Amino acid sequence: MVPEAILTNARIVLPDTILTGHLDMAEGRIAAFDEGDRSGGEDCGGDYLLPGLVELHTDQIENHYHPRSGVVWNPMAAIQAHDAQVATAGITTVFDAMRVGSDENTKSDAGDIAGLAQTLDGAVLAGRLRADHFLHLRCEVSADDVMEGFRLLAENPRLKLVSLMDHAPGQRQFHDLPKLRAYLTEKFGMSDADFDEFAARRIAQSERNAPPHRRAIADACEKLGITLASHDDATPEHVEEAIALRTKIAEFPTTIEAAQMSREAGMKVLMGAPNIVRGGSHSGNISAIELLKAGLLDILSSDYVPFSLLQSAFHLADEGAASLPEAIRLVATNPAAAVGLEDRGRIAVGLRADLVRVSHASGEVPVVRAVYREGRRVA
Repeated sequence: MVPEAILTNARIVLPDTILTGHLDMAEGRIAAFDEGDRSGGEDCGGDYLLPGLVELHTDQIENHYHPRSGVVWNPMAAIQAHDAQVATAGITTVFDAMRVGSDENTKSDAGDIAGLAQTLDGAVLAGRLRADHFLHLRCEVSADDVMEGFRLLAENPRLKLVSLMDHAPGQRQFHDLPKLRAYLTEKFGMSDADFDEFAARRIAQSERNAPPHRRAIADACEKLGITLASHDDATPEHVEEAIALRTKIAEFPTTIEAAQMSREAGMKVLMGAPNIVRGGSHSGNISAIELLKAGLLDILSSDYVPFSLLQSAFHLADEGAASLPEAIRLVATNPAAAVGLEDRGRIAVGLRADLVRVSHASGEVPVVRAVYREGRRVA
């Protein structure tokens, strides 16, 4: 196979080692790589060459769609802005998280989200986007209208991942009611009486809706071949519920006990890259680095800061918490495998030429110099 592009003088990050040499791309695939320089290639100047990062859970597309309170942006423009942000952060495959299931803070109803997802599919088909985009549907199972939203999007061709969430007081992320009371009274000025009424209403809603909605969505995902994820599991009961629903990914477990049980059940444990960069959870739950040290961390997600995915990998390597190949497995290899994308996520002959060129000095923020998707430079 005649190479169409050659990258040389690069530190190529392979699954288990770093090789200083060159890499050939042809027909959108990795054609070859080897030690030593290659004449006629693009000189990478000793930069790192990584597999394109794979992001399974970023909420940023909705932030571009609703950039301010009461403002709805053109959906295609919002998608293209989001796409540019993730691609320039080294993310070549992204699962755009969109929420269905309404509560007091919902900005978009199910129809809005279905329209946004349809626009995303149109953008992909028209070749407007730099990264490869899929859909991750976040289902608020305690909501009265979650099934309506799920049914509107279940047949979307981009949909490959569904997570089951319950943000009712006393559940998972909000299991500590005194802490939640303090948070809501400070952020929204709730009185104690307001909080008591809010909590009682939301708890009753969760008790009524969550069990049947979890089961219905899980059954539908199994029939459609969609990967299922749990969200914010905290207790053995939560994990047992996830096991019964045939869940494959445990997103953001809040305790080490839940992470351990999830791993023992065969689930892949996903945590937030901002948690790594910041040195802990912003909400006071278990830290990602603690799970890594315990051997319980499989996947990192940028969550609310797209660049944190790349930043966290180099941070782990700089701090000696993981080798760079180990860190890259968390942000590329493992997430790709968890959703069945075996053609990407690592540098190997025959896989997609999704690549990121990065310059980095220890202790500094990495710089993305170039991004390639299927051999074509996109950033």
